[in-house]
Amino acid sequence: DINGADWARGGGIFGTIGDVTWAREAEVKHGRICMLGCLGFLTQEKIHFPMSGFDEPLATEAFFSVPAAGLWQVFFTLGFIEVTTNSAGLTPGTMFTSGRAPGDIGFDPLNLSMDDSALRRFELAELKHGRLAMIGLGGMLHQMLQTKTPVLAQLANFKALEVPTI
Repeated sequence: DINGADWARGGGIFGTIGDVTWAREAEVKHGRICMLGCLGFLTQEKIHFPMSGFDEPLATEAFFSVPAAGLWQVFFTLGFIEVTTNSAGLTPGTMFTSGRAPGDIGFDPLNLSMDDSALRRFELAELKHGRLAMIGLGGMLHQMLQTKTPVLAQLANFKALEVPTI
């Protein structure tokens, strides 16, 4: 259930220190960001804008070639989205006063919410894919920082570990 178990809602057994709906909201948001991040890491390696400064295939290095004004644009845009989707309620106590479900930002261009059973299946799939993307993005990030090689280039040059014989 995307909303969490009955015993955990509204603080539940956790009291005032935590509400599972707020944690689920964070999990869904971070999962969405990581799914986009995984796509971005792989796309960055092969597709570039035709201008100088956009030709770095290594995503961890490309981040530092972005002008500060561009990073501030991203920061303020994400802040605007965060405030408007939560109706300015940014704490666990005020975020869900409107009765919305965790992760529901009112964006459904394909009308997936028309069929309730399909919506529940898609929500669960999004949650599972987001969890996998969080792990995958962490792996890709650490691989890039450690080897200074883009993900697809490293996969193309993969060599099996040679085990010495005794």
